[in-house]
Amino acid sequence: MIFRAVRDGRPYPEHNLTLKQWAEIPPRPLRLDQLITTKRELALDKLLAEDSTFYGDLFPHVVQWNSGLYLEDGLHRALRAALQQRNQIHARVLVLAGQHE
Repeated sequence: MIFRAVRDGRPYPEHNLTLKQWAEIPPRPLRLDQLITTKRELALDKLLAEDSTFYGDLFPHVVQWNSGLYLEDGLHRALRAALQQRNQIHARVLVLAGQHE
């Protein structure tokens, strides 16, 4: 399995971070099998596009909440890494305080 789990939607509260605020978080390496996706579906054309990050952040966005690492943005980049036989990616991680499950 590539990811720890696949979900549809975010279980954590809204954080309202802007792209500028995300950009201030330094990226760090994460293993793909630690991540829980927040999207069940992806667009194949985005996965295969060479310029898929042209208008966005180069690094995926992950929200750490309770005991999970939720891949909020960057599913296509994470899957592309897996297809290239890589088991980790560099991502920006926002740590949200939460209740333990």
